[in-house]
Amino acid sequence: MRVVLFLNGPVGAKVARYLSARRDVEIVGLVIHPKHKRRAGEQILGALKLPATRVFDGSKLDQSSICKRIAALKPDMGVSVYFLYILRQPLLKLFPRGCVNLHPAYLPWNRGTYTNVWSIIDRSPAGATLHTIDEGVDTGKILARAKEPIKPTDTGETLYARLEQASFRLFKKSWPKLASGKLKPQPQPRVAKSAHRFCDVNSIDVIDLNKRYIARELIDIIRARTFPPYSGAYFLHKGRKVYLRLSLSYE
Repeated sequence: MRVVLFLNGPVGAKVARYLSARRDVEIVGLVIHPKHKRRAGEQILGALKLPATRVFDGSKLDQSSICKRIAALKPDMGVSVYFLYILRQPLLKLFPRGCVNLHPAYLPWNRGTYTNVWSIIDRSPAGATLHTIDEGVDTGKILARAKEPIKPTDTGETLYARLEQASFRLFKKSWPKLASGKLKPQPQPRVAKSAHRFCDVNSIDVIDLNKRYIARELIDIIRARTFPPYSGAYFLHKGRKVYLRLSLSYE
């Protein structure tokens, strides 16, 4: 099967190494983030060792020339892993066997971004899902999924690390059946709206010192946004932000 990969991050690098070692797939192209948005880019490129003519800039997928170059590779399937650009038509039509995405959430909960944060704050199921790609954002049919428990000592950082591990485990377990056509896509269950954009964390990051909070809710906000060295929750003191980080441990 001829595959084009859409990859970013450490999990993308692991998938690159895993698929490049298999005999049931031929990786004919790679779409990667531009350098300023790229994570684990060198590992991904090093694992695949594709010629520059087969490596594409993910920020330019709306250009017809890029679609034509990808079409010329005659791919069967597209595989997206932690890829932040939305795949749309006419690109999706280039893949007779469709495109699939590995998402670090237990869909249909937590479509979109910061899945580790919202699983803690909303107390919604956390996990990983392999799903087909349609015109929406993480709305395609489910091919496989696995839950990951949220521990009372978790922060956004520790949960994110375990979601990465869960995502790769799920991919390795699912790929042989996916490649052989034995995974049957299932529509996502209907739940209350659970989708988030990058900017949605702005609504929770400011801790109002004059506001009453339920203790659990305040702890969840601070721990969900604890992910050094990134900024997280904060309060204002004389016009300056004072950032908060939480360390949790069992007795």
